[in-house]
Amino acid sequence: MYRNMMLEKVDESLIGKSVELAGWVNTIRDHGGIVFIDLRDKTGVVQLKTHDDSLLTSLTRESVISVKGKVVLRDADTVNLAIKSGKVEVEIDEMTVLSKSKAMLPFDVKDSMKVNEEVRLKYRYLDLRNDRMQQMLALRADVAFDTRVIMRELGFTEVATPILTVPSPEGARDYLVPSRVHKGKFYALPQAPQQFKQLLMCGGVDKYFQIAPCFRDEDPRADRLTGDFYQIDMEMSFATQDDVLAVVEKLVDGLFSKYSKFAFNKGPFVRYSFKEAMEKFGTDKPDLRNPIRMTSLADVFAETTFAAFKDRTVEGFSVNASSQPRSFFDKLQALMLSEGAEGLAWVRVQPDGSLKGPIVKFITEKECENLKAKTGAQVGDDIFVIADANPKTCYKLAGLLRQEVGEKLGLVDKSRIEFCWIVDFPMFELSDEGKIEFCHNPFNMPKASLKDLETKDPLSIEAYQYDLVANGYEVASGAVRNTDKDIMLKLFEIVGYGEEEIQKRFGALYTAFQFGAPPHAGVAPGFERLLMLMLGITNIRDVVPFPMNSRAQDLLMGGPIEADEKQLRELHIKLRQ
Repeated sequence: MYRNMMLEKVDESLIGKSVELAGWVNTIRDHGGIVFIDLRDKTGVVQLKTHDDSLLTSLTRESVISVKGKVVLRDADTVNLAIKSGKVEVEIDEMTVLSKSKAMLPFDVKDSMKVNEEVRLKYRYLDLRNDRMQQMLALRADVAFDTRVIMRELGFTEVATPILTVPSPEGARDYLVPSRVHKGKFYALPQAPQQFKQLLMCGGVDKYFQIAPCFRDEDPRADRLTGDFYQIDMEMSFATQDDVLAVVEKLVDGLFSKYSKFAFNKGPFVRYSFKEAMEKFGTDKPDLRNPIRMTSLADVFAETTFAAFKDRTVEGFSVNASSQPRSFFDKLQALMLSEGAEGLAWVRVQPDGSLKGPIVKFITEKECENLKAKTGAQVGDDIFVIADANPKTCYKLAGLLRQEVGEKLGLVDKSRIEFCWIVDFPMFELSDEGKIEFCHNPFNMPKASLKDLETKDPLSIEAYQYDLVANGYEVASGAVRNTDKDIMLKLFEIVGYGEEEIQKRFGALYTAFQFGAPPHAGVAPGFERLLMLMLGITNIRDVVPFPMNSRAQDLLMGGPIEADEKQLRELHIKLRQ
């Protein structure tokens, strides 16, 4: 005997009728002579009652049971309006235990979100029974379905690309898969379908998308998974940057209007250049819910004699923190020092308009006036200043300070999602070793001619690269692609690759571009990142059914595992200690 209806269907319309139900035992309450059992399935909870104590013999919570019984009206003092079936209950005529659970559970299912994550992941099948996790699974399925509907309506064709492929530089380590047939050779799991989607453009697909699995061997963070994740991958032929951004804005509007629990700004989203974002926010992933805006103070201190600011990148902002105790500023100072800053300078605008603070004696009256004017500081406001010889370090520290101050002062509006575009990224950047590298994808179109690439400082070259950002997260990344062979050769030459190396690493794409490649552009919103924003979750593993933990371990299945000698021999692998 199994259920013939979902528990959400049980209500007053069934009073007096017999029903067959099945689910998990949520709670058992023995009131002496009468026993109440809350039966749960993914749709809801129904209260069962019986006077037969024998039915409780060895019955445990989380056991799976089926029952037959009659729906009756609850006594007035037992009505529970917190659940849909709260006005009725089912008198048990017959009960069958389909699967008995251990009496001692690793944790209470209804409180699993409060349990240590390691335990939750080890017993993920129990964790998934929690209402919040069930809602997550339903949302994940619904968003995937509607993504396909929206993309199809916009004229995109869904195409699945291979999982076993070859390494491609996407900014992370590859997962390699040894070949049994080809001794000593390896496949790679795709970090993204980058080359395949561009080859689809060369194949005339015109508008491609898929909810693509991606595999990257990188260290996890609260907002980044290790192992596999999914992105809404898309590419368009004969498209400009504006065309791609418009598609993403329509997709975001369609999904978030229907599924987000938070208000959000609708497209077209505001755009900041990478340079502008660094100067205003100290990061290319700004949280616009924070109203604090930084400003460059380079002109204010262009001729300063104060050693802490002289010949340095200087950033600052003003905010009213006059109600805060001295400890507030001391903690900010300690934070900056812990992050590598040489110090934190701050001054307050006095009622007479003068500045008060430790650095005032080191700067001129004119610099004080210009500092107030540049930051827009008013009487009672505090001006915070960060300086460093390395511009990247200065921006990083100032951005961290901006967000910390905004959070501590309660300025960040947590009831909203604020989207924006960051555009015009650098084409190149310096590695920690001082070597010129691609800043993002090597196939991006530079905002430069071949002559520019030959004559200008590579670090001054920008690219048609764009990121969608929301609430401090990078939500999507994409670019207009480069299909000009000569420009491609020059770009790779700048980072130290010759034509032979290009053919070896990207042979298919390089050759395809010589048979008539349409101009094209694309982007890839992170599927899990979108779900995080919709649900207001800060741990990305909570929107994934079976994630690894923070140490890249699969606690549920026990991975990674050791391979036995027979498997290693078949794959031509010998382990070294």
